[in-house]
Amino acid sequence: MLYASKKSLFFLLSTLLFIQIGYSQNITGKIIDAQTGESIPYANIMVNNSESLVSNTEGYFTLPENSSADTTPIIVSYLGFANSLLTVGQLKDQDYIVKLTPAIIELNEVNVAKKLSPNEIMANVKANLVRNYKKDGQPTKDMLFYRTSSNFKPSKLDVEIEKSTGFSKDALKKANAQMSAYTSKLIAQPPKEYTDILCNYYTLKTEKDNKPYYLAKLDVMKATKLKNENSSASLEELEKSTRDIMLTHLDSTKYYRLKSGLFGSRDTLSLRKDFNQKKKKVKTSQLTNTKTSLSSFLSETSMMNKSKLEFIYDTELYEYTYEGATYSSDYEFIYVLSFKPKKNRAIYRGKLYISESDFAVLRTDFTLDEGKKVSGFNMKFLLGVKTQENVSSGTLIYKKNPVGEGYYMQYASKETGQYIYLNRPLKFIELTDSEKDVVAFEMKIEANTITKTEFLNISRTETSEATIQKLAEDDFSFIKLKSYDPKIWKEYSAIEPVEEMKQFRSVD
Repeated sequence: MLYASKKSLFFLLSTLLFIQIGYSQNITGKIIDAQTGESIPYANIMVNNSESLVSNTEGYFTLPENSSADTTPIIVSYLGFANSLLTVGQLKDQDYIVKLTPAIIELNEVNVAKKLSPNEIMANVKANLVRNYKKDGQPTKDMLFYRTSSNFKPSKLDVEIEKSTGFSKDALKKANAQMSAYTSKLIAQPPKEYTDILCNYYTLKTEKDNKPYYLAKLDVMKATKLKNENSSASLEELEKSTRDIMLTHLDSTKYYRLKSGLFGSRDTLSLRKDFNQKKKKVKTSQLTNTKTSLSSFLSETSMMNKSKLEFIYDTELYEYTYEGATYSSDYEFIYVLSFKPKKNRAIYRGKLYISESDFAVLRTDFTLDEGKKVSGFNMKFLLGVKTQENVSSGTLIYKKNPVGEGYYMQYASKETGQYIYLNRPLKFIELTDSEKDVVAFEMKIEANTITKTEFLNISRTETSEATIQKLAEDDFSFIKLKSYDPKIWKEYSAIEPVEEMKQFRSVD
């Protein structure tokens, strides 16, 4: 009996330990509208009064493992809704669902807001842009989560060798079969790629050669890449893969030049080892590439970028309509304006949420108006090339700067896409004074590319110039994944992936 009791006690303790371990894992919740039951994307989740998360487009968020204790406080906020203050324990009691209640706007308050016309509100927005968004140059440390997804969707992809002086019939048949298998696979399984980066981003305004400049340093904590290892998620990669397949069927002892249509390449191509060793270029580091990409994204989404946010700067091109009013998470009165093109040059439609107190844009949602495009190049009949940037949409959310004046970007989501048509003859021409080997083939491509980038500023804190100057930047490598693994981010704050990313499986 005593042995049985000890055995039972051991089982009980083991069960309790298992439960405790289970509760220490990441916790996923969902944010919905209490009235409609619809999910709420891009809601802000302040965790333990220190780190900010956002719900994804499906309304989900996941807490890091170190914030899973029942006593951890959470504040959920969203424009137009009352804040929800709860603990992780209460979140569990609510079956991991947070229901936000719409904030009530009194009629007399709406009438007060209507004293300013939409055009007057926009005039005040423009007048206060520098004050609200210009960098003050203070040394700051931002913990960032940065996700990029790329998708190449070909509807037509034909590459066929039509002429070859250097191929035997069997070799020509083999090359065409290999190319056909490659292109068929790309159409059947359109390539996708997801990259996630968690980093600390340090910035300050300093001087160099007696001139002011902004110094930025990047410390990458973790980075993952999820993709089909042998597929091309971009047109550049596709072009390289096609060229490499062609080169494997050419004489490896010779030199070639690639000619496309009316134009010839100046690049010399060869499979000779001694040639490739000479041609080997110094690759830029992953750190440099990431800093360039991040800097470019921050520039494109900056509220100070006149060319990218024309609906804020070129107000004469747009028609603005007063949609109502709401409250911010700080219970500040907010104007809500919609906008759409008034003149031909305007291309966007969307909404603006503007603070009454200082006319700062706290949020904007924008997308291309029907039939509009950002840019295009059409030489379909002359050169066999046509491109159109026909997808451009995004959401930008700003918060008050905790370490200085004005506002900083807390979250951004931007999606861009291109239509590509390419119908061109390509030739590999041997570089020799005697009779030349020539391989000619036709490339026909019709495809759409989609790139989506998400940016989340998890926390912003003060630091010192000395700390930033001393910081050594180290290169990093991506952890390559064949499927999404939620455990890889269990110790960190991150943007919860949408179902499409969770279901992705690498196919070699």
